[in-house]
This record gives sequence, C-alpha cells and structure tokens, in this order.
Amino acid sequence: MKFHTFLLSILFLFSTGTFKSADPDPAIRFINSLNSEQKERALKAFDYGYKENWHYLPGTSWFRTGLRLDALEDTQKAMVYELLSASLSESGYDKTKRIIDLENVLFEIEGENDIRNPDYYFIEFFGNPESDSLWAWTFQGHHLAFHFSVVNGKTSIAPRFMGANPAMIPEGPRKGERTLHREEDLGFELINALTPEQRKKAIFSERAFHDVVTLNSIEVGPLTPVGIRFNALNHAQQSVLMQLINEYISVMPAELAEKRIENLKQEELDDILFGWAGATEPGTGHYYRVQGTSFLIEFDNTQGNANHIHSVWRDFEGDFGRDLIREHYLSSDHH
Repeated sequence: MKFHTFLLSILFLFSTGTFKSADPDPAIRFINSLNSEQKERALKAFDYGYKENWHYLPGTSWFRTGLRLDALEDTQKAMVYELLSASLSESGYDKTKRIIDLENVLFEIEGENDIRNPDYYFIEFFGNPESDSLWAWTFQGHHLAFHFSVVNGKTSIAPRFMGANPAMIPEGPRKGERTLHREEDLGFELINALTPEQRKKAIFSERAFHDVVTLNSIEVGPLTPVGIRFNALNHAQQSVLMQLINEYISVMPAELAEKRIENLKQEELDDILFGWAGATEPGTGHYYRVQGTSFLIEFDNTQGNANHIHSVWRDFEGDFGRDLIREHYLSSDHH
C-alpha cells in the first residue's frame, strides 16, 4: 500500500486549482443583507421538510423553495458568489461559474428561450450560521446542485452535481470551448489505456444510460458492482484513475479534500471499481462510474448528440451531512 499512499499524496499536492478554506462570514453577511420577505424565502429550520429536495433541471422546471437570484439586488448576488467562492476550491468555483454562464449560451442557441437565465439559481439556508452548531445551505439550479452541511465547524459537501450543456460550444465566437472536459478526457484516457482483457471487465454495457442512474435520489446506496477493480490495473492505469477521482474531489476546499483522501486510504483502494458503458470515443453516448465502499461517481454524456454532460458525487453515509449529524447527536448530552 506504500505506492497507494504516495500516489494519493502526489495527487493532492498537484490537484486542479488552488484550495481555499471555507469561511462562514460570507453566509452571515449575506443573510444580514436580506429584507424580511427575502429571509422568509431563504431561511428555514434545520429540519425543514424540503431540505433534501434537489434537482439539476432548469430553474423553472422543478419546484424549489429557496430564494432565486433574480430576487436579489446586485450587491446581494455578489455576496452569493463570494460565499460560493469561499466554500469551494478555486477550480470548483471556476467550474460553477462556467456552468452558470452556459445558460447564456443556451439562450442564444435556442432562440432566446426564456427558461435559460443565469439568475435562475436558488440559495437556501437551514438553521442559523451565526448561532447554531448545526446548519446547512444549498445552491442549485440547472446543472448545479451543492448541499453544504456544517456541524460543529466540520463541513461536508454532498451530493455534488455538475453538468454542462453544451459540453462543447458548437458555434459562435466561443466555438470549441469545453466545460467539465477533464472529467470526460480522463475517463476516455483510462478506458483506452486498458488491455483487451481488462476492457472486457471494465465495459459492462455496450450502450450508455440516458442519464446518471441515481438521478436526483435523496438516498443512494452502492450500485450493483460492475467494472474492473483498482488492483487489476497497472501503476500507470491506477494513476489515471486516481487523477479522475481527484478531479471530483478537487471541487472541495483543502481540508475537505484531505479528509476525503484519508477516507479513500482507509477503505482500501483495491475495493474501488471503474465501470464503463457505451462508446469509447467522443461523439457517441458514453457513461462511466467509479464506486468505492463509501462513495459513487457517475458521469454521463449521451444527450444532445453526446454533447450534454451530467456528473455527480454521492456519499453513501455522508450525503446531506448525515454522518456528521449522526455523530453530533450521539456526542451531544442534550440529545
């Protein structure tokens, strides 16, 4: 396992983007800027019934209870983005802004379709970040869904959904610009680095799914094991797989990424499976999943002539901060 530990350390040091620590002050400043009507829409009790309600559909296509960005003043919108910047890594924040900006691209491509609007994203808080040891907040809309849970100063971000449409801009002055390209390219690099015998293990379906299998499920458990195990890969292939996993981990700030890497070490890398479905070259529908004992990554690019990406990270025990919340209640005398 020494090679595994060394590999994870290198990947963390050279992961995409510069990490920043989450700062609760932007949340408090934003909340204090809201008027009473805005607060009624944005602030809920921690046990609010819709806290785990989420989707990646466009902002007008799914019922959401939070405060939409177009109900904010420009200074307040800037505070939302400040909070996102403080709560994600530099690369995670950059991906977030690019995904939101694709609404402008779709607006032009689809003939000024009114449902395409970069202000159709929602923010919502559960509990009070200024006074509570247990609180959460969400940011979601088209192709973005982040759930942040903060428990006694510890933070988790799961589920994490990121999508891109178009994944590659097909026309105009930004033609060829890609979003979430590393998640796609590293997947192709790994599947095409496998030997014919290894591909027989890794490819579990000749046809890709139309979407990620877990969709917007509130609770997710391990899927049926498919694919090739980490210990069946050579060192170069293992390195690519770890770069792929790290691309998803690197959305989070440094301290959260370190914790996730430690979890990977503890659960034994040899248990991780990489499974592929569909085409092994760009342009035709393709799908992959990476599954460990505690997490699941899904990536799908089948819609829009394979130019429409959906990707998600799920924590089997930690989605919506469930592991931290359980730990909080077990260790708190008054509970």
